[in-house]
Amino acid sequence: MPELTSQEQWIDIANKFYKKTNFPNCIGAVDGKHIRLDAEYCFTTIDVGAYGREGDSTVFKECPFGRKLYSEELNLPEPVCLPNTTDSPQPFVIVADEAFGLHKNLLRPYPGRGLNDKRKIFNYRLSRARRYVECAFGILANKWRVLHTPILVEPDFTDCIVKACCILHNYVRRRDGYQFEDTFFNNLDDIQNHGNSGARHEGIGVREYFADYFVNAGSVPFQNRFT
Repeated sequence: MPELTSQEQWIDIANKFYKKTNFPNCIGAVDGKHIRLDAEYCFTTIDVGAYGREGDSTVFKECPFGRKLYSEELNLPEPVCLPNTTDSPQPFVIVADEAFGLHKNLLRPYPGRGLNDKRKIFNYRLSRARRYVECAFGILANKWRVLHTPILVEPDFTDCIVKACCILHNYVRRRDGYQFEDTFFNNLDDIQNHGNSGARHEGIGVREYFADYFVNAGSVPFQNRFT
C-alpha cells in the first residue's frame, strides 16, 4: 500500500479520528487478522504473508511499517498539546488491543481486572477509537466473500488476492462510503498472540497521561456509563 510521508497527512487523519472518536493525537488503529488458506474505514498500510505463524505484535514489529514506527522513521509530526491543555505535548499514537506491545507511539489497554475508574475510562476511550479497524475488517470480509473460507491457491497468489481485496476495498469505500450493516459478521480470525513480552516502558508515561487527560480536560459526558 502507498506509504504516508507527509506530516500534513498524519495530522489530517488525527483530526478525523478526534472528530469521530474524541481520541486526540490518534493517527490510526492497528489489528491483525488471519486469512485462512490451504498449502472513510480504509486501510492506510497492510502487511500480508505471516500465515498465522506469529502473533500480532511480532508481525507488526517485523513488517516495514512497524519497523519504521519503532525506529522513528514514519515522519510523524512533533508532539503537540492535547485539546484544552497548554503544557506537556504528547506524541501522535496508534491504538491497538492487548496483543500489541505498549510504545510511546502505540497505546494498548490497561490489562487485568479490578481496574480503577480512570483506567476503565481509558480502556473504553481507546476501544471506541480502535473499533474502526474492526469495522474495516468486517466490511472487507463481507464485501469480498473469498475471505470467508480457506483460499485454495498457492500462498504467493493468496498474498496477491488479499492485497487486491484491500485495494478494491479502499476504492469502494471512498466512492460509496459504507453501510453500518456491512461491518457485521467479521469472519476473519484473530491472529493468535504468541510470545508477547508485555508493555514497553517507554509507553507507560504516555498511556498514563492520556488516562489522566480523559478524566479531566478530555472527559466526555457519556464515558462514565462504562466505569
